[in-house]
Amino acid sequence: MRIDSPCGFPDEGGAAVVTSRDVARAAGVSQSTVSYVMSGRRSISEETRRRVLAAIEELTYQPNAGARALASQRTQVVGLVVPFGPGADTTGLLPFIETIASCARAEDHDVLLVTTDEGAAGLTRLAGRALCDAIVLMDIGAADPRLPVAAALGVPVILIGVPDDSAGLHCVDLDFPLAGAMAVDELARLGHDRVVLIGHPAEVIERDINFVRRLQRGAEAAARRHGLGYSVVAPVAAGREAARHAVERALADGGRPGLVVPNSQAVGSVLQAVLDRGLVPGRDLSLIGLSTDEAAEASTPAITNVSLEPRDVSRRTMQILFRLLDRAQEPPAELVELISPRLTRRETTLPAP
Repeated sequence: MRIDSPCGFPDEGGAAVVTSRDVARAAGVSQSTVSYVMSGRRSISEETRRRVLAAIEELTYQPNAGARALASQRTQVVGLVVPFGPGADTTGLLPFIETIASCARAEDHDVLLVTTDEGAAGLTRLAGRALCDAIVLMDIGAADPRLPVAAALGVPVILIGVPDDSAGLHCVDLDFPLAGAMAVDELARLGHDRVVLIGHPAEVIERDINFVRRLQRGAEAAARRHGLGYSVVAPVAAGREAARHAVERALADGGRPGLVVPNSQAVGSVLQAVLDRGLVPGRDLSLIGLSTDEAAEASTPAITNVSLEPRDVSRRTMQILFRLLDRAQEPPAELVELISPRLTRRETTLPAP
């Protein structure tokens, strides 16, 4: 076996790993030209560029990440900080993580997933050790102590969530005030005289995660606009027993309540608790969940939902992130971008009068 460079380590099958020297030899150019074609940092003739790309494809060349980072002073890594703390909706987080990873790969970047809650110190470690080129920060508190540090890191930081003070950082999120209003508008249209919002676990409320207040603000304003009664049952822990108690409290005052369940983890348990009381959503009352369309459609009965649009939020987040990394492009003028929710009528809401 012949190895042409110190980096030409054999792979597990025993064949030498292809290097940029091999690509240069096949294309009849210098190694530096191969580097320029891949990085786009210098103007290369179209004919030379085609020869290099053809050689890369023929040899199935994969550039060494460490060498590429040294040459470009970029790690080609995006840090994704998603603390999996108490009350975290791990199932609901998966579409965000999958979409962010897919968008990163489309731009030849990998994702470093950070799931421990290290606070501001964790962000400083990520940037200080040059582990990533940019950071996506999730699980944003309304007064998040990480944000002053994030704003001073020297790398692009995008928030999925909208704190009370974004400190000049770019934020992308679902329009939660509109989502709350959308659910209440639908219940008013269906003739309900009051709305009960079955809320989040204590851990989420205590951490003052940003979307909780924003959602409730939109729902309450819509209820006032329609002259409906409005109440919140919270906190609601995970599990069937907690859902049963929550439904008991929600239905205690009689009338024609419409239920809104903004915690996607609890929607199924609340639905089951309603069924266990001998009530049929869509006949005896209305229930609207905030969840992904996939989860709503998989339920029996299928749940009328306001979609959380995790993939749209994630795609827009990554579009902004790569615009910030590409200094040749102007950064977005808006610091806060909200993705519009959608309401889809299914089986758990009353027919229109």
